Amino acid sequence: MSELLKRILFAVPAAILFIYLTWLGGWYFKGFIILIGFFIQQEMMRLLAGSGNPTDQYFPYTIGLWIMLFPVIPYAFEIGVMILLLFVAIQTFSTTDDGITRLTSTFFAGIYAPVGLLSLMLIRDMGTNEAGFLLTIATVLMVWGNDVFAYFGGKNFGKHKLAPAISPNKTWEGFFSGYVGCFAGLWIAFFAVPFETGLTLALALPLIIFVGTFGPIGDLIESKIKRKAGAKDSSDLLPGHGGFFDRFDALLLAAPAAYIYIRLIQELDYVTF
Repeated sequence: MSELLKRILFAVPAAILFIYLTWLGGWYFKGFIILIGFFIQQEMMRLLAGSGNPTDQYFPYTIGLWIMLFPVIPYAFEIGVMILLLFVAIQTFSTTDDGITRLTSTFFAGIYAPVGLLSLMLIRDMGTNEAGFLLTIATVLMVWGNDVFAYFGGKNFGKHKLAPAISPNKTWEGFFSGYVGCFAGLWIAFFAVPFETGLTLALALPLIIFVGTFGPIGDLIESKIKRKAGAKDSSDLLPGHGGFFDRFDALLLAAPAAYIYIRLIQELDYVTF
């Protein structure tokens, strides 16, 4: 079976499942996203260890769960402070030679992916069920569109390297093509999802810049970690797609960027959901 066929056979049912759980919202969506978060953290911890930056075995999950549940758990700040105190105390008295490395890499593995996924959950919880669904699907489709257009734009027109030391195949031509893909994803979301949300296409257009800029940065940071670890993929859990980190790397920064913009226009009273 070819790699392309593997990708398609996995991607279609996975996309249907994602859209269905996004529509259901609530804990169906949150539970799904939290599970994805744990898989991403596991892959990150393995890559960081392979790059010479090992993490604590358990605290990344503890920190990540705290972040992803922060809006809904009681005494969230106090619980976070307790986790911080306990973790720093344990690392302070650790006798291993890589104690400081474990301290910093554990925080990165614990915070990075959960913050991005929390942002996606916060977008889903915005306004009515219909509004949250549209905003979430629009964000995801923009990331997918950016990825597809950047790939084909770079393949057909790429001449100037974007970050050759990190990802030699990425070009500036592909990067700017990604903005076109973001627009395509946004347009599809607005006209394929038949709900009125109060957000016009014109008001949503700046999302193209936010998603189209920070999505590729998320892709590059994963590439940088994989290159240091000497790994091609974050794992082989997803047939034809590598690992969860490979599939969600761009979304981990694109979702926070999209959330910030949406919250900004809400606070300025440009839109009400």
